[in-house]
Amino acid sequence: MRHRTIITIGVLAIGIAAYFKDDIQTLWDAFHVRIAEYPQPKKTVWLDQNVSKDKLSWFYHADQGTRTFGIPYEWFMALEQPTVPPLIFTSVDLLSDPAYLDRYGFIPDTIVEGKKALPIGFAQGGPMLDPSGEPWRNPTNKKDMTGVGLTCAACHTGRFTYKDTAVIINGGPALTDLFKLKQGMGVALVLTRFVPGRFSRFADRILGPDSTADERETLKYQLDQVLNQYKQVKGLEQAVASQSIEEGYGRLDALNRIGNQVFSQDLNRPENYRGSSAPVHYPRIWNTPWFDWVQYNGSIMQPMVRNAGESLGVSSELNLTDPSKGLFKSSVKVETLYEMEEMIKGKTPPNAKDGFSGLQSPKWPSDILPPIDQKLAAQGAKLYESHCQECHRPPVTSEAFYDFNNKNWWRTNQNGEHVMVLENIPIEHIGTDPAQAADMAARTVAVPSNLGIDKTGFAFALGEVVEKTVNYIYDRPQPPLDKNGKPKPPLSEAERQRINGYMPNELRGELAYKVRPLNGVWATPPYLHNASVPSVYALLSPIEERPKTFYLGNREYDPVNLGYRTDYLANGFEFDTSIRGNSNSGHQFRKEYDEKKPVKGIIGPALSPDDRKALIEYLKTL
Repeated sequence: MRHRTIITIGVLAIGIAAYFKDDIQTLWDAFHVRIAEYPQPKKTVWLDQNVSKDKLSWFYHADQGTRTFGIPYEWFMALEQPTVPPLIFTSVDLLSDPAYLDRYGFIPDTIVEGKKALPIGFAQGGPMLDPSGEPWRNPTNKKDMTGVGLTCAACHTGRFTYKDTAVIINGGPALTDLFKLKQGMGVALVLTRFVPGRFSRFADRILGPDSTADERETLKYQLDQVLNQYKQVKGLEQAVASQSIEEGYGRLDALNRIGNQVFSQDLNRPENYRGSSAPVHYPRIWNTPWFDWVQYNGSIMQPMVRNAGESLGVSSELNLTDPSKGLFKSSVKVETLYEMEEMIKGKTPPNAKDGFSGLQSPKWPSDILPPIDQKLAAQGAKLYESHCQECHRPPVTSEAFYDFNNKNWWRTNQNGEHVMVLENIPIEHIGTDPAQAADMAARTVAVPSNLGIDKTGFAFALGEVVEKTVNYIYDRPQPPLDKNGKPKPPLSEAERQRINGYMPNELRGELAYKVRPLNGVWATPPYLHNASVPSVYALLSPIEERPKTFYLGNREYDPVNLGYRTDYLANGFEFDTSIRGNSNSGHQFRKEYDEKKPVKGIIGPALSPDDRKALIEYLKTL
């Protein structure tokens, strides 16, 4: 047995060498996809956030048109996990097993009891294109293969555990590691192609056991096309490795990755590829449809540009190179994005009587977590008013919050509805890590003239690409015929405004970060835009008391300090705040504070440990 295993591994190495030549050691290391293991909770609880379970079940898996992994859904369901068992010919469990994907941070969807589903944020799509741009078809039955991709729910559904109970936070930040999942997907594909027995099992699942040798060779060719694509992306990543920092659990350099997908991969311009230099913590999304600007640096105004840009960033198909197939033709599902936005937004604008409709921030679950000390919270309310309210505003449950006469707080959209004016705080004042804002402002892209885009600044060029993509879809409604068999006309201007969220496509690239209300903030660790501070208690402390290194990936909640546990986690992510992009500076309360002599990064007077505890208790009530 030992002799046969050695021979098999040798054959495997030779096969891999044909693809990756000088990168054998790196690839061999990559075979060991190191992901954390977690104890299974005894029960899972969904907090009431004003959206029905049926609607959430739809939201978790609604197809946005994404093709995140570059393979069909049918392949995704047939691939085995990226592990090499001791007996190399034996089968291993499927990669799509929700329990396995849970180790990457993707939450099993058990919201509807007894319903079999992929993890939250995975969606099966419609027919997809192969790497050559042609319809992807099954070699045996010639049927279209369908797409699989991530939706916004994958990144914006949070979870924590507390004493054997998992609590789901809809609209909260995910604790996923997308880079490791893509790494695992690549390893699974390589093993499928080269490990004896594994390809045969894969082919049986895709083609059926009675498929011909020619059909299996065609499937192998399709696998080779995908592996070549993965190899190209790997090469691009290696070329910018010196610019990149590790994202880890709960973070993604979303804007740079969107730029890489659109301006490098979709446009076939390697020179436009950039490193992941500024990962950010996934933001909470409740109330965001009522904000005038979104993204941490307040760079995007229109909801549709924000959402369609996200869809393109997780690999919706987009044609930017072949005019004969329609420039800006895309698989983006605009209507689905609109429905998602409406679910979060709700049916009525914010008002003093009803507050925010749609997806609401979670309330502290006193039946699961320790009850709130109301006396201490009352002390914290006074501290909040004197230290926090000027920037973060009164609580959204208060009448004072809805002062629509305050033009610094509210404006109206194109439909006459009130939306919040979010202040962008200059980095020179707040003092937090500048990488996300600075790198976006500095990034430029090369775009061919035939696309009709005259901007080279990344944010502005991206805004134009997304707008042209969305307008391509508006101009060609699908299905193309109405119920009477007549061609549908392009969408009217009024319809476009409605689906765009009644906001114009405006962009900016300021060296600043936006500030927002703190309702539900207790459920959204870690903190600051780059996740560099693990708890609210640490955030309220001076920088010398904040952890310089800590582990991300733990799911157990700390209700005293408001954060995740940060102790050692095997195969977790060790966060080092000394690295550019990871700094935990700024937003400090210190004795050096002087309102008349501002100091960068100091925003208020020092808070005693008792003050911090009182503020924390109050924040639990928001």
